[in-house]
This record gives sequence, structure tokens and C-alpha cells, in this order.
Amino acid sequence: MRVPRLTPRSALIGLHVGALMFGLSGIFGKLILAAPLVIVFGRALFGLAALGGAFAGHLAAQPRPSLRQAAALAGSGLLLCAHWLTFFLAVKVGNVAVATLGFASFPAFTVLLEGLLFRERIRSAEYLVVGLVCLGLVLVTPNLDFSQGATAGLFWGIASGLLFALLSLANRASVRGLDPILSAFAQNLTIVLCLAPLALFELPAVRALDWLWLVLLGVLCTGVAHSLFVASLQLIKARTAAVIFALEPVYGIAFAAVLFGEQPSLRMLAGGALIIFATFLSARSAA
Repeated sequence: MRVPRLTPRSALIGLHVGALMFGLSGIFGKLILAAPLVIVFGRALFGLAALGGAFAGHLAAQPRPSLRQAAALAGSGLLLCAHWLTFFLAVKVGNVAVATLGFASFPAFTVLLEGLLFRERIRSAEYLVVGLVCLGLVLVTPNLDFSQGATAGLFWGIASGLLFALLSLANRASVRGLDPILSAFAQNLTIVLCLAPLALFELPAVRALDWLWLVLLGVLCTGVAHSLFVASLQLIKARTAAVIFALEPVYGIAFAAVLFGEQPSLRMLAGGALIIFATFLSARSAA
């Protein structure tokens, strides 16, 4: 199967659906009672199956990566694994809202690390993004008592954002030019191979209902979401796509409020609004 070609309207709808799917990751992490390691293993396993099943012909037609590219893909897979682990740990010890907002700090880390690692001049608009994210995180943080789950969850979410920024920069430096479906497949395969020795001992204790959530997490939030994102970029500008995917925290927080009654305070809403606004600015600037 080839990466499907869409009309401009269906591509735009596909982007919104993909952002919605990514926003559901925290919801599934909350529903699944298994440990974060099992959640990440299951997500990668079923995401791998979804990508392999839907794009078997497309993947087979791709040239084999060089040894350097294969090593880079394995390294980015490890970063993706660490990003997912910290994000789902943030969901478990905190809640979906603080985990999602902590992760939304990644544009600030991307700006700072890009300037440091690639020696690129940071523009004034990018300093504004960093400042808005920092101010937003101060407002979102309930207190600095790590015995409180919300505070610990926020800091795990921030760690998830840092790892995602490192993943983005690693992809820029090492795997640029590779087919995105092939890259996603290889990264998920790396996660499965690395976590299998640890996760297999815990799988017999996983509830039947959790298996359903794991399948949906892997298929919808990894396979379908990534496929929609890649296919939509055939017709939608990268700037538009980046801005739409900046809505991911909005979708996640909205679903958490409806399903789990996680009603954020006014201070958290204000901080979240600043972080999301900074994400919009960063997305438009990067595109």
C-alpha cells in the first residue's frame, strides 16, 4: 500500500484527526492500569503491526538504510522510548493535564538546544517563546513539593518534552532524507526489541481490558496518527500542519476534563494558555 494521496480538504481533516489521535495518548495512558514500561512496549508493538500491515508494499520498496542511517534510527528509537516512558510516568504520578502541558514545553527546549548544538542564532521571537513557556510552567506548577503527584507529574512531563526536543534534533541531524514511514517503523521496532526482555515478564498480569486500550493506543495514536500526518503533508504546508498539531494539548486536556473530571484551576488554565500560545508561535516560526 502506498502513502495515500488526499484532496486538500480531506488532508486538512486528516491533520486534525491525527492531532486528536496524538492527544488521546494521555487518555489511554490513564485508562491502562499497567506500568509505563508495558504501555510503551504495547504501543510500539501494535504501532509496528499497524504500520507494517498498512504499508507493507511501501516499506518493501524503500532502499535499505546505510549502516550509519540504521545506527541513527536505532538511537532515535531509544530517544522515542525514553520520551514515551517519561510521558506515561507523568500521567501515572500526576494527571493527563499536567503531563500534557509539561510535554508542551518542548518548543522552548528545541529553541535552546538548536542554538547550542547547531550554533544557530536565536531570534528575538524565539526568546519570546522560551519566556512564555517558562512563565506558563510557573503558573501550571501547583507547588514545589515533590510528594504531591501533580508537581512530580509536571516535572516528568517536562522531562518528556526535553527528550522529544532531543529526538527532533536527532532526526534533523541524522535521519533527514529517509522515508518517514520507514523511520517510524524502525523506531518502533527498536523500542520493541529493547523492552521485550523486560516487558515479557509483566505481560501475563495485564488485564484483558488493558489489552484493548493498548491495541487502540498503538493503532490509533501511532499507526493511524503518523500515517495521516505523513499523507497530509503531500498537500498541506508544513506551517499549517505544525500549527494544527500544536492543538494536541488542547485535545488531551479537553478529553481528560470530560472523562476523568480533571478540571484545571484558573491559574493552570492561564499557564496552559501561555504554553499553547508559545507552541503556536514556535510552530509558525519553525515552519
